Amino acid sequence: MDISKTIASLKTEPGFLEKVGMVLVHNGVARATSRNGAPVGKLEVTVNQELVEAIRREGEAMPGMFRVLVTANAGVFVPGDDLLFIIAAGDIRENVLAALTHTLTRIKAEAIRKREIAPE
Repeated sequence: MDISKTIASLKTEPGFLEKVGMVLVHNGVARATSRNGAPVGKLEVTVNQELVEAIRREGEAMPGMFRVLVTANAGVFVPGDDLLFIIAAGDIRENVLAALTHTLTRIKAEAIRKREIAPE
């Protein structure tokens, strides 16, 4: 996902100017260390895309939301690679934060599986 192009396209949608006061972006990136500090050389990611889409629709249906867009990448990644993009656009801060948090938390917990591979 090209964040700038995606937001620019979103701004051309009918209703954007009337309904959107905030756009938040999440860009999840592969780290070179695990949560416990162990080195990571590669990250193997599997994604349940149907579940991602269902969760995205839930986030978009939350109060005040105009659009929630998600790209969840699957495959083998190295540190620095982009893994997950979420763009949440809606009326006010509280609503947009809630939708982004809901969408991100559920996708990470339910739709994405990761396997860390130690450096060679």
